[in-house]
Amino acid sequence: EVDYERCAASVSGKVVLVTGAAGSIGSELCRQVLRFGPRELHLLDNNETGLFDLSLELRRSGGETVHKSWVADVVEHSRIRKILTEVMPDVVYHAAAYKHVPLMEEHPVEAFRVNVHGTLNVASLSRELGVGTFVLISTDKAVRPTSVMGATKRVAELLVLALSGTAASTRFAVVRFGNVMGSRGSVVPIFMRQIENGGPVTVMHPDMMRYFISIPEAVSLVIQAGAFGGHGQVYMLDMGDEVNILELAERMIRLRGLRPGDDIQVVFTGPRPGEKLREELVADFERMEPTEHPKVMRLASSVEVTESEILRLVEETEAISGQDDDELRRRIHLVVRKFSTGPEGSMEGVEVAR
Repeated sequence: EVDYERCAASVSGKVVLVTGAAGSIGSELCRQVLRFGPRELHLLDNNETGLFDLSLELRRSGGETVHKSWVADVVEHSRIRKILTEVMPDVVYHAAAYKHVPLMEEHPVEAFRVNVHGTLNVASLSRELGVGTFVLISTDKAVRPTSVMGATKRVAELLVLALSGTAASTRFAVVRFGNVMGSRGSVVPIFMRQIENGGPVTVMHPDMMRYFISIPEAVSLVIQAGAFGGHGQVYMLDMGDEVNILELAERMIRLRGLRPGDDIQVVFTGPRPGEKLREELVADFERMEPTEHPKVMRLASSVEVTESEILRLVEETEAISGQDDDELRRRIHLVVRKFSTGPEGSMEGVEVAR
């Protein structure tokens, strides 16, 4: 249960903009925000079809909220400036990102372009134009990242924290959570399709563990955390207990009245590049503190990040983007390690899938 009054106060009667609105998290954000009665709800995505379908769905819900869709790429600075200047949102939920680990290992230029520069564009313009609240949707893969996707999301976190340091009127918050049950590309719908097709069910590694949260629960807690605001706060959602992926696959097979290994084969495919065997929720330089909600924790960090330094590192990394993918991957991870503690960015003890 969320604090309905507090959440409503954060968006009711206000102008709200959601980037990545056509995605799994973004679309559910739009649905739930709409229930709190914003004056205007703006949907921004470069997925034209997804945006069109979501817009039709939201209009059927009725109400007095004004809806408007914007087909745009968060990386295009002039386009985002024009949209934000016209909309003048009170609240921005930044959900636009590339999230698939193996694809981003193959395409680090795109991961850096969207996850880093896209966030920098939207966040810096939000600060410049006096947006009241900016909320970045992040991931547990940003904690001591071993993948390009996780590292770019950690850089995005660092940018938001740095920008908050000199923000006169914008409250910046980062909300971090783990795997979302049922989102596009997540393991549960993949397993379901494999079982329906008679198998095999593919599991990367017998020891792989993951945290899971449902889309509606994740989004309701994102709105709750956004209502807390704060000056550059990082929030972590309570993800419950870790789930063994092999056990999950076997349970799903049994739920269909079938026997793992007999009726449906389980095949180990080997871990994908950049994947950890176990994800982490909190880095060793972060300390969990309670908030007014038992399912939302505030993370206090011993790491300080200045705007000038993180921007300089981002610019240096961008200078080699498109020239050498291996060097770009290395530079992205170096930026993350610069703002971590311990030798080599405290990566000791992180079990990486090989």
